Amino acid sequence: MTFTLRYLLILVSLVCTPLALAEPASTDPAADSAHIESLTAETDAEAPLSLPRKLAQLSSSIAADMGQQVIHLASTARDLLSGELTGSESGFDSVVFTDAALNLGMVILSTLAVFFLVRRLTRPLFAVFSRWTGAGARPTPVLRLVLCVALATVLDLLLVVLAYVSGSLIGTFLIGESGELTTRASLFLNAFLIIEGLKVGIRMLLQSEHQGLRLLAIDANEAEFWNRWIGKLISLVGYGLMTLVPLINLYLSKTLGEAVGTLITLLAYGYAMTVVLKHRNRLRMAIELRANNTEGGIAQVLLKLLSRSWHLLAIAYFTLVLVLTFTRPEDALPFVLLATIKGIAAIVAGLLLSTLLGQTLGRRLTLSDELKHKLPLLESRINSYLPSALYFLRAILFVFVVMLILGAWGAFNISDWLASEIGRMLVGKTIAIAVILTVAFAAWVALASVIEHKLNPETGTGEPSPRIKTLLALFRNAAAITLITMTGMVVLSEIGINIGPLIAGAGVLGLAIGFGSQKLVQDIITGVFIQLENAMNTGDIVTVGGITGTAERLSIRSVGIRDLNGTYHLIPFSSVDTVSNYMREFGYHVGVYGIAYRESIDEAIIHLQNAFEELAANEETKSKILEPIEISGVTALADSSVNIRVRIKTTPGDQFSVGRAYNRLVKIHFDNAGIEIPFPHTTLYFGQEKNGSAPPANLRLEQPNPTQEPT
Repeated sequence: MTFTLRYLLILVSLVCTPLALAEPASTDPAADSAHIESLTAETDAEAPLSLPRKLAQLSSSIAADMGQQVIHLASTARDLLSGELTGSESGFDSVVFTDAALNLGMVILSTLAVFFLVRRLTRPLFAVFSRWTGAGARPTPVLRLVLCVALATVLDLLLVVLAYVSGSLIGTFLIGESGELTTRASLFLNAFLIIEGLKVGIRMLLQSEHQGLRLLAIDANEAEFWNRWIGKLISLVGYGLMTLVPLINLYLSKTLGEAVGTLITLLAYGYAMTVVLKHRNRLRMAIELRANNTEGGIAQVLLKLLSRSWHLLAIAYFTLVLVLTFTRPEDALPFVLLATIKGIAAIVAGLLLSTLLGQTLGRRLTLSDELKHKLPLLESRINSYLPSALYFLRAILFVFVVMLILGAWGAFNISDWLASEIGRMLVGKTIAIAVILTVAFAAWVALASVIEHKLNPETGTGEPSPRIKTLLALFRNAAAITLITMTGMVVLSEIGINIGPLIAGAGVLGLAIGFGSQKLVQDIITGVFIQLENAMNTGDIVTVGGITGTAERLSIRSVGIRDLNGTYHLIPFSSVDTVSNYMREFGYHVGVYGIAYRESIDEAIIHLQNAFEELAANEETKSKILEPIEISGVTALADSSVNIRVRIKTTPGDQFSVGRAYNRLVKIHFDNAGIEIPFPHTTLYFGQEKNGSAPPANLRLEQPNPTQEPT
């Protein structure tokens, strides 16, 4: 499993920033006491200092302390070069010094030899751990990675301890006076244990030899470079301040030891600044590449911001460490070391937990086939809420990591905050809100699942009627609005907002809207009664407000009708006086067929019956016909036709298709029988003489002569 760099901004900024909160301390207790007394007297006599003045005094004090350290270093170097710093100050004995240096060198060589030897012998075991991280799918990748990295880290620490014990035994029984470990050897071994232990932690994050044991998702070359650079920096500062400086204090001069310590600190600072400035673009491009591969959002913005400012944050961190080292020389190194380790450990733990949450809640939930068959939408519904839950949990985790980092630097005390009234209140309200949202989510999922189960023809009570579908859809919408409103009110109440005025204001607003929107109120009331009376449902063919078509959408305020031409009509219920529904229980095709006056009515009725029998025998239409045809007989003696009415009872909504099929068959049967279906005729009138006789119409039909060419 690999990790993103999206939280490196937190790692750098939160580790560095709290150092600014530490105040410089004097090394002289008497001077501190006098300074405090003078400040107290000034405070009693004068008004409190403003923030800019306090910052100015703090900056002046830091500059003065650093200046004294530099002056002291220069003075010591001048005395050493001029010969004024002699052995009488420190009791220097060249023979003793040479013997001690040789013994210490043997202890150092033997310890390092044992350490590198055991690491060489156990390298195949680390390779095995690296292969385990990519083997199998269980448990989750991050848990498997953490387990393998933990085993490798424990083994690495055991090798450090083994080398430490070996060096102690060699220094005690084989080098120098037998049975006694010298102070100089003890200084080196203690520094070796601490420094190599820190390097083990760095290797846990930036393992360069075994990619499977690397927690941070960076390239192997980058990991090797930063691992080597940080290792050199730790070795320079650690062995220099924990071994070299105490030995100089012991065998040469305490003044010279302090000067060497200052020099080592400046060298480490210069080395760190050089590497950071020289390779700032190298890490910037890597972070920008990670940002481009990250989905848009706050993470991408933070990564791009980090890519442009990481070197500034690193410079600020090393500068603050340098300032603390000069202003608090007694406890600066242990304090900075411990705070940095705690901060990095908190961030790494937060990254691991965040990745674990992403692998458990971020991936798609898959339900069993039986449950998906009963509730097809449950899986997608739950998966739609998992990203929000993951974001909420990561936000809580982020806040907790920030609190741990601030606590590591002494800027925040978690236990005291949790014991305080505001801490208990915030934690209690956060838990209460989380419980409320969880219960609301569970209630909505359960309600939606029940409605889905009722609407599923395979798992419910069969195919639900259109009315049930419409009512359940309206009920689901109303339940969602009610649940959201109630959840919002309860959450606001938990936050501390008085919801009484909100409820009263909502009532007044509702009353005002009721008076100002009477048409809307009429729409809703009419819609409620239309639904209660089951006047129409989604999918019905209706005539509403003079529009005939299919009801595609039905809400509590309006109905959407799609007519035969495809036009969509949205009709508010306030404009509906009559609802004509063609989809209730059954339908009728009513047809009126006209024949000429000279035709036989009985013969026409026989052919109408024959056409129906052919219609009823058709596979496509016979299932739609409920009863035999009803022939009412002659209903009118029209101007040019004798009208005969028939009626065919069909399943609801099928009367239109059955009617079209029957009309086709009637035309075919009448044509085959020679029965004339009247159609409009035109009579030519040539006038009339006064005596009542009509002039003859001289009509002549000429046949074309086949031998005559057309003109």
